Amino acid sequence: MLKRFFKMHRSEKGITGLETAIILIAFVVVASVFAYTVLSAGIFSSQKGKEAIYSGLDEARASLEPRGSMYAYEGTVGTTDTAVKLSFTLTTALSGQAIDLTPPYTASATDLTASGLDHVCLVSFIDENQLIPDAAWTIDFVGKNNGDYLLESEEKAVITVWLADYATSAYALGTDDTDPFIDADADLLDIYDIFTVEVRAEKGAVLVLQRTLPGRFDAVMDLN
Repeated sequence: MLKRFFKMHRSEKGITGLETAIILIAFVVVASVFAYTVLSAGIFSSQKGKEAIYSGLDEARASLEPRGSMYAYEGTVGTTDTAVKLSFTLTTALSGQAIDLTPPYTASATDLTASGLDHVCLVSFIDENQLIPDAAWTIDFVGKNNGDYLLESEEKAVITVWLADYATSAYALGTDDTDPFIDADADLLDIYDIFTVEVRAEKGAVLVLQRTLPGRFDAVMDLN
């Protein structure tokens, strides 16, 4: 009888030890899963952070930067003296990625003509009277250039924004909202007018240039 009691007692001890082992194993498994989850989350967060940094660098490297002054040019539209075009010089920021500046228009000494090319860079003109979301602009490279419309490191591009149409050596108003020019005499730029030009390349930050016209019109006006 006594032997039987001790056998039962030892059996109960064995069961208790097994349960403890199971609990410990379960704890180790749960801890391992938790550690793996935390590690995976950390790796994922680190990867996302790295991607965000690289994306930010790409945006910065694909951004445009102004060089020098903006100039306004006087002309006559009908009988009104006004600023008929604006020009400014751009380079790439941080000596970065090439930026597509394929122009929607080309200009000669006598005419402004649609280029017929697909342009991904948009230039907008804004003042208190109007918004021209896709204004007419042309491009000329100065100094180093390899002959294409990609603005690359160490290259400089002069952008000219045409506020009035230009044909047979004369400036004219636009005809309606579908063209990229100012359409009404009352909306032509006058002295002391404030305006904004925004340049949106395919990538990178929007370049915003705000200027004020001087108190009188000259053939060429430095707006800086």
